[in-house]
Amino acid sequence: MPKDGSEVRLDGQGNPLWLLLELTYRCPLKCAWCNNPLDFDHYRNELTTEEWMRVMREGRELGALQLGLSGGEPMMRRDVETLVAEASRLGYYTNLITSGIGLDSDRLQALKDTGLNQIQLSIQSCDEALNDELVGTRAFEVKLDVARRIKAHGFPMVLNVPVCRQNIDQAPKILAMAEELSVDYLEFANLQYYNWAMLNREELLPSRAQLQRAEVDVRAARQRLGKRMTIYFVVPDYYDGRPKACMNGWGSIHFTIAPDGTALPCQEARVIKGLAFPSVRNASLEWIWKDSPTFNLFRGEAWMKEPCRTCSDRTRDFGGCRCQAFMLTGDASNPDPACSLSPHHYVVREAVAEANAPGRWPRPLVRRQAGAITTAFAGE
Repeated sequence: MPKDGSEVRLDGQGNPLWLLLELTYRCPLKCAWCNNPLDFDHYRNELTTEEWMRVMREGRELGALQLGLSGGEPMMRRDVETLVAEASRLGYYTNLITSGIGLDSDRLQALKDTGLNQIQLSIQSCDEALNDELVGTRAFEVKLDVARRIKAHGFPMVLNVPVCRQNIDQAPKILAMAEELSVDYLEFANLQYYNWAMLNREELLPSRAQLQRAEVDVRAARQRLGKRMTIYFVVPDYYDGRPKACMNGWGSIHFTIAPDGTALPCQEARVIKGLAFPSVRNASLEWIWKDSPTFNLFRGEAWMKEPCRTCSDRTRDFGGCRCQAFMLTGDASNPDPACSLSPHHYVVREAVAEANAPGRWPRPLVRRQAGAITTAFAGE
């Protein structure tokens, strides 16, 4: 199964092309696959509007072209419109990544007026009961209404569907819903297993048979819709035998700033314990990107172990994901266990075997909310 839509082939020529601002970890939803840290509620000292604006200016000076505004739920910040206006002035292509909660008509119009280019809206199911069960609150009707308002305001819309065992069999109906909403881009994106998704992996990971059926459904929809809607189908690399080209390589094109100003090579990098990630409050983006030890740690190939070091695919997949290597083996420099050539691939095989085991006994999902897990369980 190809990781269609998950492999990025861009060359920033040493510069970050994509700057992602995680404006806040606050969110009204309780998704069991949230990519925010397990201890998200410990990070309360959010950057101010002025600090975010300085980050954007420094990002443009480094060559960043695309700006993502995410969270948590970014619309819980009252300064989103101010930040979009500044980003537009600086020349960014701006993308709001949202659950839709808090995105009413007035704010949509304000975002349109300040130059927002695109909106990525998440929806979890075509069924109200399942959608609301998965996010832990009543949200389905709000999301549908927001989707229609986004289109009415003339925004290009990406509909992001985080796919898991619970909703993957709805693929045909979800694709039909996206068509009815006149979605421009559909990300039918199977979950990647970090943070909360990793905590719930046994319950969320689809079976191989489910993935194969969904792939057939996606291909049929592509053939039917042609150029009317672009559909990305991202499968878990657990089933692929080769690791994903994670962020086009560590510190290659992607720059994430967490709500407290911590600078990260990707959204998930905080899972790697023992690394000292710099803060934009203490250093410039230029120094962080070019000179900080953490951002240079896994660049190039010198850090690679065998079989990555001599693998002919090392310039295509960059050794896979460092965060996944740490989570599954305890050492971020190990070959990504998603790769069939990795000496640690057995841990992925075991996870897949569990997902495909007959007669599984389901367990309740651990929802993203403060106090849902203990500090010790979070691995601190």
